[in-house]
Parts: sequence; C-alpha cells; structure tokens
Amino acid sequence: MHTKELISNNCFFVSDLHGSISRYKTLFDAIMNESPAAVFMGGDLLPSGMMKLTVSFKSIHKDFINDFLAVEFGQLKKIMGEKYPEIFLILGNDDPRFEESSILSVSTSGIWNYIHNRKIIWNEYSIYGYSFIPPTPFRLKDWEKFDVSRYTDPGCTAPYEGSHTIPVSESELKYSTIKDDLKKLTMSDNLEKAIFLFHSPPYQTYLDRAALDNKMIDYVPLDVHVGSIAIKRFIERNQPLLTLHGHVHESTRITGNWKDSINKTTMLSAAYDGKELALVRFDPESPQQATREII
Repeated sequence: MHTKELISNNCFFVSDLHGSISRYKTLFDAIMNESPAAVFMGGDLLPSGMMKLTVSFKSIHKDFINDFLAVEFGQLKKIMGEKYPEIFLILGNDDPRFEESSILSVSTSGIWNYIHNRKIIWNEYSIYGYSFIPPTPFRLKDWEKFDVSRYTDPGCTAPYEGSHTIPVSESELKYSTIKDDLKKLTMSDNLEKAIFLFHSPPYQTYLDRAALDNKMIDYVPLDVHVGSIAIKRFIERNQPLLTLHGHVHESTRITGNWKDSINKTTMLSAAYDGKELALVRFDPESPQQATREII
C-alpha cells in the first residue's frame, strides 16, 4: 500500500515510447522540472524485436531495462528524494514478456511499481494495470488474448498461432479471455476512485481508430476499430474514475481526439505516431480537465 502524501495533484501519463532515448530524456526532464505526484506508463516501453531487424545492433541497448531505464530512474530518485513520483507501469504487445522478470526485479528497489494484473492502493485511489490486447496480425503474441470469445477478426491471428517468449499453457492460449481476466482482477471492488492503466483502448471509441480504411482480406472489409470490446463493456458496467490507454498510435491523428468518455468515466490516450513525446497531464480529482502536450 502506498500512502506517500501528494506533493501536487498533477500526474503524468505516457505510452508507446518504444525504447526511444530522446522520448525518455524528454520525460525525465519533465519529471525533474515539474515533480508530478505520479507517472503512469502504458506499455510498449522497450525497443521492439522488429527494430533489431532494421537498425544497427550497436544503436540498441543490449539490456534496456537494467542498463538504461533502471539507471536513469534510479538517478532521478536519488536527486529528487521525497519529490520523486510514484511510477506505475505495464508492458505492451511490442514488449517481449521475458523482460517481465527484469521489470519485477527492479520494482523491488522501489524505483517503479509493476502493476500488470495487479491492484495497488495509492492515497485514496485504487490503481489497476492490465497489458493484454485482442488478437492482431502481428507475430509476437506474449500480450495478446481472446477478447470476449474465441473470435478473431479478419486479417488477425489467434494467440496460439504466433510466437511467445515464455511458456504458456495450451488451455490459457485457447480459452482465456480479457473479459474473464478483468472480472477476476476487480472482483466486487468499488471502482468509483479507480484508475486503470490499460495498453488496449476500448472498442469503437476515439482512441482505437486504426488506419485500415478501404483495406480488405479475402473481400472482407477490415474493422477500422481495433480496441477491446471487453474493456469497453467493463467501463460501461463499472464506471471507474479514469482509464488510460495506448497501442493505436494514429488514432488521435485520424479522429482529432485523444480523450473520450463513457458516462462518468474519462478515457485518455497517450499513443502518438510522431517522433516526439506525447505527455498527458491530469489531476485525478478532475481527470476530464487533462491536457496533452507534444514535446
């Protein structure tokens, strides 16, 4: 349980940094300059396997977590002392899951809180994290799971048809769903003061619009909305205070919106398809007043 007194109500949210040193340096500078109460990091944080196929190996950290992230955040913690924010993070579908052990190891030092499939009490808020997304066309399936049923959209492949960097049981691959996971994660919790850190956005919102216009597979049009039906239904039913999302980089460019709402729930996206950092600032007491800056 985390009860460190809030220095300010300002929080940061970032996502989909994909191992970019420049984006991380921008984030570190902003943390130093503004001393936010907390920083939420919504997955796809590491250099991807695809990058290693297209970029010189020398330009990629051999151990990005321990050689870069842990060092840089550790230095911030040392310099900032009591002003160091709580860091809440999850991984995303482009992050190989074998790196999870390193993330967990660093978390024991108090540098960050790894919250996938976990709940942490922070002041008056319940913080939940969840990394899985519905099936995609991509080969790496570490963080993919069936959504509400064993249905796979045209052009996508099932979780058991791709590659995994850690062993997963056949029953989990074939029968586990995001819907069931969210039910187990929250049980009968009161979510009035809950903040959810998701990688996937909810289905058919401003936040999950992909650039799939006029694209077809075997004469079947592809759905331009690629978010999670389970996450959307969960929000509709439970009405948490705030949900944070990433994954679909181009959604804001296409829809013109990086925030949305379902009844009382405010939903924010920090995914971005430019080279800069998309930094979302929000106050948990009034999340609908959140701002987003491209820096």
